[in-house]
Amino acid sequence: MAVNLSAIKDLLLPGLRGIEGKYEQIPSQYDKIFAKHNSKMALERTAEMRYLGYAQLKTEGGQTSFDNNAGERFVYNQEHNEIGLGYAITRKAIDDNLYKTQFAPSNLGLIESFSQTKEIYAANVLNTATTYNANIGGDGKALCATDHPIDGGTVANKPTTDVELNESTLLNAMISIRTNFKDQAGLKIFARGRRLVIPPQLEPVAIRLTKSELRPGTSDNDVNAIMMTAGGLPEGYMVNDYLTDANNWFLLTNIDGLAYMERVKFESDMQVDFVTDNLLVKGYERYSFGYYNWRSIFGSFPT
Repeated sequence: MAVNLSAIKDLLLPGLRGIEGKYEQIPSQYDKIFAKHNSKMALERTAEMRYLGYAQLKTEGGQTSFDNNAGERFVYNQEHNEIGLGYAITRKAIDDNLYKTQFAPSNLGLIESFSQTKEIYAANVLNTATTYNANIGGDGKALCATDHPIDGGTVANKPTTDVELNESTLLNAMISIRTNFKDQAGLKIFARGRRLVIPPQLEPVAIRLTKSELRPGTSDNDVNAIMMTAGGLPEGYMVNDYLTDANNWFLLTNIDGLAYMERVKFESDMQVDFVTDNLLVKGYERYSFGYYNWRSIFGSFPT
């Protein structure tokens, strides 16, 4: 049913001091976690390849070892979602509204609705990071797992036992990224933590860990090792208001792998229905959030 006179009955009479209901919106957060890519396909696929492994010792006059195991290992899929929202408002509700500048019939908040929907879809990649999605495919593991397969072994991008955020666990995560992350052939890669991502409930902890010049939580005169170990955290921390668990925390790394793929930019349109004279307003966009490299993130999910 269209927005009609009964839905705006107090806007039909003079005397209102003002109208409330629109608020300042949370600034965009997804773009600080996901790299943006333009898409021209209904389904985007990213293949992870295995390159050469370690060189081998050669004896005098002996044969050179050959590594012929290079090639495709996993394919990650990312299929776009169609996002839409609209509303209808009657001709009489438009004509008789005395407060059109504050309750504009053509602008009831489509942009805000689409923006927050996008943030929820983005955060859902982290909120479900321990759940494997067969539609994504890849290495057969969730985004954050203890046993991502590489040739000859596995690599973890989460603790074996999930731990709360503190000085020790953050340092261990930073060191683990540096020492344990490898490519598909088992070669060490230049992987470093760059940004801590937390829910609002953990911001006081993050402030103490990343803003103190001296070691947090002690009376010692030690330097804060978090700011120096494995290159420190050059991008500090950020709060994501759409994380659903108050205890989960994440470290983004310098490895690309979290992707926002835009197929169709946000667009809006309006028209007057010929039969009813209702004003029809709608918005549309098409995109997806996903990942194609687990090395882009380290996560912990304590209960």
